[in-house]
Amino acid sequence: MDETEFWEIVDSTREAAEGDPDDHAEVLVERLVRLDPESVLDFARHFEARYNRAYRWDVWGAAAVLLGGADDDAFDSFRCWLIGQGREVFEGAVQDPDTLAEILEDFDEEFDGDGEELGYAADEAYEQLTGVVSPDLGLPPQPRQPEGTPVEPDDEAALAERFPMLWERFGAM
Repeated sequence: MDETEFWEIVDSTREAAEGDPDDHAEVLVERLVRLDPESVLDFARHFEARYNRAYRWDVWGAAAVLLGGADDDAFDSFRCWLIGQGREVFEGAVQDPDTLAEILEDFDEEFDGDGEELGYAADEAYEQLTGVVSPDLGLPPQPRQPEGTPVEPDDEAALAERFPMLWERFGAM
């Protein structure tokens, strides 16, 4: 599976789920079980690589603005949700998280930002196909600390300064 196919699966399943993160995970599992087990593992590798790539302080800060604060678990779920939004949103967020203010049409912190179940979709599909848990994907582990310059996800003044567009549109915790 190449990167284009990975993003096509993400996009088509999100559209089929009408953007609902929980439904998206279910639709994604249904789609992945139509593949062979090795393709499901390829999908999982693509997902995990992007999940690790988004482990950045600036992405965490953007999550904190959008979610009204973000602890470790919320940030993990946010990164899964971010991947689920597709290539344009994901790449935009990783390149410059403040541009999410321009890229996102809307954001409802009660509904959006939590894609935890998306992170388990490939594992679930693989187990349904094979009857066993997914093997190690052979990827380097996530770094111990996020990359980039640290940001305090509870410091409203620092978040407003670092993410002015995002803060203006979605801020004020």
